[in-house]
Amino acid sequence: MSRNIFNPFRSSRGVVHLSTVNQPYTTYAPEAQKSNVRWMVCGLLFLATTINYMDRSVFSLIEPELHKLPFMQWDDNSPQAFNDHFGNVLIFFQIAYGIGLLVSGRIIDKLGTKLGYALAIGLWGLASMSHVFVGSVAGFCLARFMLGIGESGNFPAAIKATSEWFPTEERALATGIWNSGANFSSLIAPILIPFVTSIYGWRAAFLTTGSMGMVWLVLWLLFPYNKLRRSATQTQANLELPLKQYQGSSLGYVLKSRGLWAFAIAKGLTDPVWWFYLFWLPKYFHENYNLDLKHVGLPLILIYCGSSVGSVGGGYIAGHFMRRGMDVNKGRKLAMLICASFSVFAIFVPVVHSRFPNNVWLAVGLLAIAAAAHQGWSANLFATPSDIFPSTTVSTVVGIGGAAGAIGGALFTWFTKTVWLHHPFLIFLIAGCAYLTSLAIFNFLVPRLGQNLTVRVDEPTMP
Repeated sequence: MSRNIFNPFRSSRGVVHLSTVNQPYTTYAPEAQKSNVRWMVCGLLFLATTINYMDRSVFSLIEPELHKLPFMQWDDNSPQAFNDHFGNVLIFFQIAYGIGLLVSGRIIDKLGTKLGYALAIGLWGLASMSHVFVGSVAGFCLARFMLGIGESGNFPAAIKATSEWFPTEERALATGIWNSGANFSSLIAPILIPFVTSIYGWRAAFLTTGSMGMVWLVLWLLFPYNKLRRSATQTQANLELPLKQYQGSSLGYVLKSRGLWAFAIAKGLTDPVWWFYLFWLPKYFHENYNLDLKHVGLPLILIYCGSSVGSVGGGYIAGHFMRRGMDVNKGRKLAMLICASFSVFAIFVPVVHSRFPNNVWLAVGLLAIAAAAHQGWSANLFATPSDIFPSTTVSTVVGIGGAAGAIGGALFTWFTKTVWLHHPFLIFLIAGCAYLTSLAIFNFLVPRLGQNLTVRVDEPTMP
């Protein structure tokens, strides 16, 4: 006789409780559901993420050109006013990104992946092109704010799509592949943006990347997403059980979960590091190694080549551990520990600059390792919501976690612009320590990934 996973117990009231039963996750989807179409979906997510990061990186890549704009108030003898304007524009984007994430995940869960994703990329593409009309610091702030609102939909939609198309043991790899679009963007953007800017001016750079989003939107609308999507795996069916029995809204169910707060805290502590790499490294190389817009490209390309390897490799090793017999908890967390350990290399970047001020390649090597570690960490962290929650709430969880990351990013940007000139070592010290700290907190809040959440029902006692 088969074991009943609902495991009822007696009580005098008919109330639903949530409990944890020590049964392993069903991680593998039936072979019939493993259609190669899922990799086409992964490719579309990769392209969207590439465009997403190209749009947000343009402002930092044209930073030397911004010195020529009178309203940015560049002064060779006193750059603090310019740094304040530059940092404030970045903060407006990050605040908008955080606000957007709080609602975009919920909207995508309600509308579905296809429509929700289409609305997001349509908005951010138009916002990117709106930079063409900017003529003041306030104009930059407004354009970046709208860009942040639109771009906030990318990751909640992409993670939801991954949970809908990939079984558990493939999700970190799939996430690593499409998330490497952030790195691919950083390979293309340092070449494309300076080229376009040198010929047509900085406004054309925003028009170029924004129009790419419109092209992707057409491809996405033409793809029969809902028609070809696979049915739920046993894992997702098991995860749906407590949500269906919960007496309240799905949002309330999510907010009461320790898994949400573990994910959000990890995002809040580690996302700011990636924001720093993305927004401040061009400026770091320009000021510390005298690399202008034409020469900063190769160092950035090498760093993001390393991060691409980390993104795919970090996603692969978790699945490798699971295929070798580890459960989800050990496989996922061991991969996260490996990535967190390599992130410590960031601490030594200002050290090698002080010892070898003319050798940019030592800093590039250290940053390539640290960036690879971040992307491997991110691929596995992004896979954890679908290890804990049903796909119908994944976008909400990712949105809330992403909002925490954006808030952390805004705070870290404020900290960075404050200590940039006099205490840069503190920035890299925090960047190097954030991941191990996050993993310790995550493990405390979620000591066991890979258990089915099931429901126990209290039934009235018989007289």
